Amino acid sequence: MMPLRIDQAPRLTRFLRAMDALVERHCAEAELLNGCEALLKELVAVDDWLPDTHAAPHPQFYQQYALHVDPLNRYSVVSFVWGPGQRTPVHDHGVWGVIGMLRGAERSAGFSLQDGRLIATGSEDILKPGDTSRVSPAIGDIHQVSNVYADRVSIGVHVYGTDIGKQSRHVYDLVAGTAKPFVSGYAAPVLEADA
Repeated sequence: MMPLRIDQAPRLTRFLRAMDALVERHCAEAELLNGCEALLKELVAVDDWLPDTHAAPHPQFYQQYALHVDPLNRYSVVSFVWGPGQRTPVHDHGVWGVIGMLRGAERSAGFSLQDGRLIATGSEDILKPGDTSRVSPAIGDIHQVSNVYADRVSIGVHVYGTDIGKQSRHVYDLVAGTAKPFVSGYAAPVLEADA
């Protein structure tokens, strides 16, 4: 099946044009987070634009589908598709990010490194459709994310300040607190503007 062309998803196209304008201003991180969060809230406020090819769950593993990767690697947009009960390992991003909930609900449990030890911060966010949250090394970047539901799919839309599929980041061992590098990649190709 051919992927949906971006120009066939006008809501996503408007979001990407606005993101391009935002990152072209070379803003400080706080301004990028504020601007991106406002744009993402608008995008996830209506659930009529995500193509089925980028909303399909896997029976065992959560899926990270690339919706758009900026050609200059200034940002990327992905759909995270959670099958029932699926979760990530504890991980970081190494870059700013904004998460918006489109369908279902995500739970994010925060962690921090203190004296080389991984410590649960006690913070837990549950995002429901239309909700957003932020990550960044400057404000808190280590978490574990899971589908709140054991009986249905949940989908989040995440925006990161680089091509997150190529970003070297870390997963953490909950017992030892040790970090292991990984690169996530994507479960599907980037949507093509001129396919």
